[in-house]
Amino acid sequence: MKTRILYVEDEPALGRIVKESLESRDFEVKLVTDGRDAVDAFRQHNPELCVLDIMMPSKDGYSIAQDIRQLSPSTPIIFLAAKTQTEDLLKGFASGGNDYIRKPFSMEELIVRIQNLLQLMGQQQSQGKKEVTIGRFRFNLERGELILNDKVRRLSERETSLLSVLTENMNGTTRRKDILMRVWGDDTFFNSRNLDVYIMRLREHLREDPSIELITIKNVGYLLSENSPTPPKS
Repeated sequence: MKTRILYVEDEPALGRIVKESLESRDFEVKLVTDGRDAVDAFRQHNPELCVLDIMMPSKDGYSIAQDIRQLSPSTPIIFLAAKTQTEDLLKGFASGGNDYIRKPFSMEELIVRIQNLLQLMGQQQSQGKKEVTIGRFRFNLERGELILNDKVRRLSERETSLLSVLTENMNGTTRRKDILMRVWGDDTFFNSRNLDVYIMRLREHLREDPSIELITIKNVGYLLSENSPTPPKS
């Protein structure tokens, strides 16, 4: 069965070229040229992945992604970004994006990023776990939630993916390069800087449980450590 993709792009010529190229690689593509029609197309097409242009006049990619996240917390979203400012990209991740590609882009790069995201989602689903325990936290992978007692903290898609990778190797070191390839799709300097930002965010989320440490292993990667509290001396 072909993988279904929703592609939202307001440049008709570019949209047709990308659509035809993806279809030649055995994807099934629904092309939408008006952002206002994107959410309805998502409902009707039920895609396994979305590719969204950010800068569109009627409704931008950020808003579309937020609407899609209300319908599906886990469907991967790739942004096509003409802007390369850090704040624009972080805004994209915060609105629900999993990855981005700068315009202009090559079809080979787009294919690789699509395949990487689909592989990552497949790995998460094949694990069969909807929830894991991290110290006193419960981490719901499906909903992207960290739960401590009755307090629920909703994570972004990127935070959820990053924490999922780290929990796979709990109390063991996860290489920085492996994280970048699995969560971002490449290990460029820019994505490496983004990783630093998201590591700081996860530390902030987890700091309510002092038994949890997210340790930087210099020039190697990260260690998500779950330490049992030291019993008091008698």
